[in-house]
Amino acid sequence: MSVEAVTHTLLQARAQAELADALPLADSLSGPEQAYAVQEAVARQLDWFAEGVPRAWKSGGLARGAAMSHAPLPPAGVWPSPARAGGWPLHTRGIEAEIALRLGQEVSVAKAWQLAPGDCAGLVDAMAVSIEVVESRWLQQFAAPPLLLMADQLCHGALVLGEWQPCDLRHAAPDWTQQVCRMRIGNGEASVHTGTHSLADPAWLLSDWLRHATMQYGTLAAGTVVTTGSWVGLARAQAGDTVHVQFDGIGEAWLQL
Repeated sequence: MSVEAVTHTLLQARAQAELADALPLADSLSGPEQAYAVQEAVARQLDWFAEGVPRAWKSGGLARGAAMSHAPLPPAGVWPSPARAGGWPLHTRGIEAEIALRLGQEVSVAKAWQLAPGDCAGLVDAMAVSIEVVESRWLQQFAAPPLLLMADQLCHGALVLGEWQPCDLRHAAPDWTQQVCRMRIGNGEASVHTGTHSLADPAWLLSDWLRHATMQYGTLAAGTVVTTGSWVGLARAQAGDTVHVQFDGIGEAWLQL
């Protein structure tokens, strides 16, 4: 009943646009498999992927030796830049500056399991600057138990995608160790970050993501998008702020909260 209880609580939180108390459910989930089962159940109940396989995902990890984690994203919350949040339900307004990658070909379960970390750059045909709005449906926000944060679509709120840039990451990838990311929120000073991706290469996580995604949903279509983790940690914004993210040589994205 643990998966059902967490699913029910998250569905209520979304329906009422209110935060749920995580403490009564702190020990409800036994591992990542159950957290992913909640993700899938919430998506099914809300009919996010009625047309089939999700076309947008988030993925990431703290380091190459750490476990990667993944979540499919509701299509109504994936917006082209420049974007306005408008009445989209937001409470915490965390901000992450990321690089999104786009598959240039379909990937089956069998193909995904043939791939090794760092062996997937040739599957990508374009990249874009992205802004992820990070949200928690839990009253404790990001201090909620990690499995409950995972179950809550990895705390996803919305995703803004800049203009797609054709790329060849196999033969002509940027020098990610020297890649500069600039972010400005509201009237604050712009922050500058160089080579700060946790995996040192956004494409490194693709094999893990592709195995997970195809096992959950089957073959991923060409054009499927994954955003690959923050270069700036987690910043905080307020209602009314404008967020601007730029990656030198790649592009930019704008969001009005």
